[in-house]
Amino acid sequence: MDKIMVVEDEASIRDFIVLSLKHAGYEVLTSESGELALQLFSQNPDIKIILLDVMLPGIDGFEVCRRLRVASDSIGIILLTAKIQESDKVQGLGLGADDYITKPFSPAEMIARLKALRRRLGLQGKKDQAETIVSSIFRLCEDNEQFFRNGQLIELTPTEFQLVKVLMQHADQLLSRDELLDKVWGKNFVGDAKIVDVNVRRLRQKIEDDPSNPRYIVTHWGRGYFWHGDKR
Repeated sequence: MDKIMVVEDEASIRDFIVLSLKHAGYEVLTSESGELALQLFSQNPDIKIILLDVMLPGIDGFEVCRRLRVASDSIGIILLTAKIQESDKVQGLGLGADDYITKPFSPAEMIARLKALRRRLGLQGKKDQAETIVSSIFRLCEDNEQFFRNGQLIELTPTEFQLVKVLMQHADQLLSRDELLDKVWGKNFVGDAKIVDVNVRRLRQKIEDDPSNPRYIVTHWGRGYFWHGDKR
């Protein structure tokens, strides 16, 4: 049973989320503030996913997200937000969130997002035949979800790892945003397609010598992205 933490200061929303999660079979911890959430996370290293409200008293959800991501690359983070501004979505994803859900949302949507994130986190079982992909100066090891550049380990979030794996599996093949959404976030993903762009930017910051002039994750404007693995 996966352990999930719900960080939400509004009791009615928190109770609704907790009830839905427990009904779906999850173990749930709750927090009303960002400060308590960070404390609980340090005390419960087996937490797998955090549902994190953006508008919190004290430390806001964006700052909590940033600190959680610094503490762990493997935790799954889904932002809960009533804000719909594009800048807020981009800010949260840029700080390391894996996904976001805009309020109000249904239990079915929440559980579907959780299932998709669990798949990216590798919580639904490993493949019998784990894949190792070598491309140019990069090596991706699926069995332990590690990614190397010139032999040096690069820390990636679960979503970043899945994204670069799909790109490398389809080296020199143009993949549209929609194709990447289907392969990484799942066919039932109902969020903003710009989540692809934000994660590509984060990946480039980690693996490219010059992220503003990428050599490996190349943009075909208006059409999508492709992995150019033979670049040296």
